[in-house]
Amino acid sequence: MKNYDTEQLRNIAFVGHGGAGKTSLVEAMLFNTGVINRLGRVEDGTTVADYHPEEIQRQSTVHTSLVPVEINNIKLNILDTPGFSDFIGEVRGALRVADTALFVLSAVDGVQVQHEIIWKFTQKINLPKVAFINKMDRENASFSKLLDELNGKFKANFVPINFPIGEGLDFKGIVDVLNQKAYEFGGDGKPREVDIPGDLQDQLEEYREKLVEAAAEGDDDLTMKYLEGEELTPGEILTGLQKSIAIAKAVPVLCGSATKNMAITNLSEFLAGYLPAPQCEDGPMAALVFKTLADPYVGRMNFIRVFRGTFKADAQVYNATKEKNEKIGQVLFVRGKHTEQTSQASCGDMAVVVKLTDTGSGDTLCDKDKKEQLEGIDFPVPNYTVAIVPKSKNDEDKLGDAVNKLLDEDPSLKVEKNTETKQTLLTGMGEAHVNITINNLKRRYGVDVEVEEPKVPYRETIRAKVEVEGKHKKQSGGRGQYGHVWIRFEPLPEGDFEFNEEVFGGAVPRNYFPAVEKGLREAMAEGALAGFPTVGLKATLYDGSYHSVDSSEMAFKIAASLAFKKAVPQAKPALLEPVMYVEVSVPDEFMGDIIGDFNTKRGRVLGTDQTDDGTVIKAHVPLAEMFKYANDLKSMTQGRGQFKMEFYSYEEVPANLADKIIEKAKAEAETEK
Repeated sequence: MKNYDTEQLRNIAFVGHGGAGKTSLVEAMLFNTGVINRLGRVEDGTTVADYHPEEIQRQSTVHTSLVPVEINNIKLNILDTPGFSDFIGEVRGALRVADTALFVLSAVDGVQVQHEIIWKFTQKINLPKVAFINKMDRENASFSKLLDELNGKFKANFVPINFPIGEGLDFKGIVDVLNQKAYEFGGDGKPREVDIPGDLQDQLEEYREKLVEAAAEGDDDLTMKYLEGEELTPGEILTGLQKSIAIAKAVPVLCGSATKNMAITNLSEFLAGYLPAPQCEDGPMAALVFKTLADPYVGRMNFIRVFRGTFKADAQVYNATKEKNEKIGQVLFVRGKHTEQTSQASCGDMAVVVKLTDTGSGDTLCDKDKKEQLEGIDFPVPNYTVAIVPKSKNDEDKLGDAVNKLLDEDPSLKVEKNTETKQTLLTGMGEAHVNITINNLKRRYGVDVEVEEPKVPYRETIRAKVEVEGKHKKQSGGRGQYGHVWIRFEPLPEGDFEFNEEVFGGAVPRNYFPAVEKGLREAMAEGALAGFPTVGLKATLYDGSYHSVDSSEMAFKIAASLAFKKAVPQAKPALLEPVMYVEVSVPDEFMGDIIGDFNTKRGRVLGTDQTDDGTVIKAHVPLAEMFKYANDLKSMTQGRGQFKMEFYSYEEVPANLADKIIEKAKAEAETEK
């Protein structure tokens, strides 16, 4: 693969809902340009873009693949992205480095959930867009129906560049609005020019007028010429349309069939001829890492997009994000899993750097003498959590290193050790995301784990004031042990723990006060109700006694602990649970379902806000009800809802639930003995 200058590059993210045909479209483009000699199939696991074991097994894209297609001396850097919501982090990374988003839609299924979600995101970053209506050969396919749906759902100027001759089983070609020609296709993907069917002339004229109007809107001079009734020349239409696409004023619409390789050559030529080249500023080298992959053969691979300057092999660079120097060895051009060494990557191009030490996704690599950080990647926050438990000591020893490698690859994963529940928590974007991560732990790193429900970090507290005695006295030959305290326990509404002393006359010597406090703190760490930490407690040491020989710090620690355990049952103990502040963003039609579901989850709805995209519902919901909420929300909203949550406070668990939780905790404690 040769080096291309910036103006010869086109960086395009293929996006859309799963099953729309993105990977099959890439495959047809590769076939038509002679890169492969037969069309692979997603169902057979034989495509260039989907080559990872998990993709072959699932028959769908999991990882964004970089697949360059060279046509008419233009290099299309195609990023084939996943269409399943759990892997939206991959899509975000691709869109950060793409100059255009190509939305692939099924002519049968129409606009689907992921189209809507990704469209909103591309609108926020003002990214140029193209729509490709795929599967025109399928039964019930309809170009006009989908075009109407696009116009109805999205605020954009959709401009047909071509439209079908026949639909469904009768689909045999396209009318090219741009060049006012018609083509039919054989199985080789090569267009054969034919006469434009007479019954399609009116449609051609309607779409042609819309296309010319869109071209005129791309340039002020052309707008004036058009409004004055003058006809635009073919060159002016070309230039105007290019400008309209580049500033996201027009969304070209094309159609075809990827699996039948019909009208794909026309699409490729349009992408090469009309999409914007990368906009590169002058200055020292700066590149962004948009994906990291641990390849079993090549090693650690960092996928980069060069935003300024030229990225060269065998060079010293600076990681501005991690503030560390890196030595660049090989620079590779990749096409799926196939790699080819290069000496450099031009400004605007994409490449892979191997075996860097500290660099991960979202990092900036720049000139070591001109340090600057590019805007990173807006990765989504994961919110589906499971607990993972190594199956053996060997698995436990390897887990930490394996997890760190997976986190390097995927910033939309999170792993943390909960010190209270003593569980290792794995959080991802959904069940499929988490399951694939667990499979990768075993397949790639030989780490076998079991999955458990996350435990809720409950707390204990008291609701009444009590005064109790704690006495530790032991005599068994030699020096004895003696500690004796009277402690007043009372609720502390604000705060976790407060220790005071009101001892008069030296009943307990001052040097034993720290031991009493330490004994209480240690006892509170494993509460007397069900073994959960105790909070909201004020303890005042006000009396006691000591022995001049047998008293010791240890004895007073034990005495304080005994006092605590005696006090809790008398002080109206209560179980507390973490309550989360939750914000759910959904289209308006799902608001009632969300509120009703929160009511079943013991939630309290605080209010709602209206936004351009729908409704934001705010609520307080117990954490115990939220571990699987990512799945619940996806089900209720067909994947259109999003949520975020953060800790709000600890609140008392209802008595009927508390009894069950306490009973279960005690049973587990007995089992562990």
